[in-house]
This record gives sequence, structure tokens and C-alpha cells, in this order.
Amino acid sequence: MATYPELGLFIGGKWRKAKRDMPVVNPATEEELGRLPCASLSDLQDAIDAAEAGLQIWSGTAPRERADTILRAAGLMRDRQEEIAQAITAEHGKPLAQARLEVIRGAEFFEWDAGEAMRTYGRVIPAARGSKLSVHHHPVGVVAAFSPWNFPMSQPARKIAGALASGCSIVLKAAEETPAGAIHIVRAFEDAGLPAGVLNLVFGVPSEISEFLIPQPSVGLVALTGSTVVGRHLTALAARHDTRALMELGGHAPVIVCEDTDVDKAALSGAIRKMRNAGQVCTSPTRFFVHEVIFDRFVETFVKRASQTVVGNGINEGVEMGPTANERRIPVLTALVEDAVSKGAILRTGGARHGDVGYFFQPTVLTNVPPEAAIMQEEPFGPIAVLNPVANLDAAISAANAVPYGLAGYGFTNRADYIDRMIDDVQVGNLSINTLEASLPETPFGGIKSSGYGREGGAEGLDNYLTTKNVWHSAQIA
Repeated sequence: MATYPELGLFIGGKWRKAKRDMPVVNPATEEELGRLPCASLSDLQDAIDAAEAGLQIWSGTAPRERADTILRAAGLMRDRQEEIAQAITAEHGKPLAQARLEVIRGAEFFEWDAGEAMRTYGRVIPAARGSKLSVHHHPVGVVAAFSPWNFPMSQPARKIAGALASGCSIVLKAAEETPAGAIHIVRAFEDAGLPAGVLNLVFGVPSEISEFLIPQPSVGLVALTGSTVVGRHLTALAARHDTRALMELGGHAPVIVCEDTDVDKAALSGAIRKMRNAGQVCTSPTRFFVHEVIFDRFVETFVKRASQTVVGNGINEGVEMGPTANERRIPVLTALVEDAVSKGAILRTGGARHGDVGYFFQPTVLTNVPPEAAIMQEEPFGPIAVLNPVANLDAAISAANAVPYGLAGYGFTNRADYIDRMIDDVQVGNLSINTLEASLPETPFGGIKSSGYGREGGAEGLDNYLTTKNVWHSAQIA
């Protein structure tokens, strides 16, 4: 195991400690990895001051120069892939192979947005002679960003990439449970020559940090990936100060499996993908609505593969699923299973804690779950799959849409008319057909309904970080 990084706050181009700290724990072994400094109000004020100074420098830097700096940093992250991946596995628990892929995905986010930095075009609008009309884009200001614990590297990367590509400075509060990914990103930008103050990293008490940062006059955007509850709170706080908000919130992804698909391939794909990251993915396929004529075979294949999932410490060879990220997930998952079974669901495999050490939960499959069970409305954010039969595509779409969330959805079919129906009627921001991959750096990612608003990635990804100015220049005084 590579050395776990020294933990610190990064403010104004310098690392610092703090009077308060908290432990970072390996969720597979429950051993302490390090002590994480918690920012004081004085530290947060320093971070805002530094970001305001950094904004003056970075917003005036040519887009090509900004892109070059971002690409240098991304290259360093690729070079340090193994070191970063080992740290992610230690603090999060995910298998090392998945952590390695996460490092590359994080680098890809930076590389895509570096290219977009050079394409933040304005435009000239045809006008009557004697007038010139043009549209210009400017950085929105300081970004106050908040990233979650489930992807320690790639989630901070999305926020930092969008801000820096657009010419903004940023104060990022990354997850206290999994700080190493963000720390390695900052190290890469420090080594790539990013000016001091452009990128600042803090940790601490989430409510203290959000309540201090969001009201600051220089903060032009609040960006969060997190739960719907937290997103609504931060959105309300931002609205009180007329501050723009970018929210990627919770999901409860449906999977529609039509009668014409390859049943075994769809079931195997679903069982493997559901257990990725121990189900701790906002786009994780969870509610499977399977045509009744293929339901029994689908269940048999799915349950067999899910029960064979190799669970253990992610650093060990052959492990497919690590622990949940923290102790508090175990009773929540247990309660969801018990509630579903008490209301008539069939527990096919799993349903309880796995082992005596670490925060492991068994790969779990429930079938024939009634709509009144809590898990049909609440995202489990763990390794639990729900498999229900449906009579036809209409019933599947109705069930898919019967939640307040709309982040990701999936469909398995080879029929063009079924695909068109799902494109038109499944209420999600990201729909995937015959694949359980929800997004790429070059595609816009975000939700509808209670899953948030705004997009990260794709050509739309920088829109939230830029303001638009219309200029009307008349040759004569009217």
C-alpha cells in the first residue's frame, strides 16, 4: 500500500493545519488513516480572500493558457494514477481496479473542460447599420463547491474542472470521510503552476462551511453533488442571496427490461453494475422492471451472479465489492430490507451485515416488492436491487416514473418503437439503452425533478460557470 497522503487545508497556495481535526478511517478495517484538519471561520475567511485575489488573476488569463495549466495537471494525475488509486481504496474501500478507473475518469473531466475553455465563444448578431450587437461570456465569480464521499477523485474533478476552465476561482469543501482524492488533485495543480488562490480546499463541519461561504458577495455559484435534502437546503440559502446554484442530487434509477432482450446478458450486466461501488452511486441501477414473460429467468440469473459477488477489502486481488463508506449505512440498509419483507417482498439473497470487521453489507436482491415499501421511494445508496415483474412497457414506464427523482434511467430492448417510447416518456436527465453507463465527460450530466438542475460535462458543462452579457453599440447617440 502506498503512503496515505498528509492531510491539510489548501488556502492561498499554501497547505495548513488547524486547531480542530477529525479521524479518517479505513471502512474495510476500521483503522485510522490520518487526522483531517477542520477549517475555522478564520480559515474560511482566508479562503474567500484568497479566492477573490485568485479570481482577478485567473479571469484575466487567456483561455489557452488556462487550458494548458489544466492539461498539465491532468497529465500529472495520470502519472500518479497508482498512488491516488491506493489512497482512494484505503479511505473509501472500493476495489483497487475501480479506483484506478476513477482516477482516469477524473483526468478525462479535466481534459474535456480544458478543450471547452477555448470554446467559450460569444457571437455577433446582425443589426441595423450604425449599430453593433454582440454577446460576451464572463466568469461567474468565486465558486463555492461541495463534493460527496462516494467518488473521492472524480466528483471533485467535475467541480474544479468547470470552474477553472471558465476562468473562475473556487473554494471546494470536499468530503471529510474521503479527502485524499481532492488533496491529490490540488497537489497536481500546485505542481502544474496554477496561481495561488485560484483553487482552495477546505474541510470541516459542513453546515458551518456552507453557511459562511454561500452568503459571501463574491460567490457567484454554489455547486453541489449530494442528497436532495442537502441540495434543497443549500439552494434555499443561495436563493436568499440571489446566488446561482448547480445541483446534482439523489436518484433512484429504474431499469426497464423488455421481453425482446437477451435475458441472461441483461441480468448479468445488471447484477454486476448494481454492486459497483457497493451500490453507492447516484446513477446505480436499483429498480428493475422486467417483463413478466422473462421475469423468472431474469431473477434466476441475476440472483446467482449477485450472490457470487466477491466482497472484501478493496486492496485484495479479486475483490469485486468493498464496504459501505461508513458505519451509519448498515442500519439504514437493514431497515429498508426488513420493511420490504414485512410488506410482502421476497428476500432472494443477502439482506444483512457481512462480517464482523468493517462496514460491509451483503449483496442483496429483493423481488416482488410492493409499491408501499419504503425502498420503492427511498434511494438505498447501497448494494440492494429490487426486481419486479411488469405486464408491458406502459406499466414499466409508469413504475419507473413513480418516484420524485429523475437522474438516470436504463432500458434493455432491441425494438426501435420501444426505444422511442422510453426516450419520450421516461422522466430522467440521462437515459441509457442496452448499457448501464450513465455518462461520459463529453456528455451533459444532471437530473430533473428532485434530482437537481444544471448540467456538468458536455458542451453545456460550462454554462453554469459563465455569465452572459449583451452589448449594443450604437455609432451615434440615439
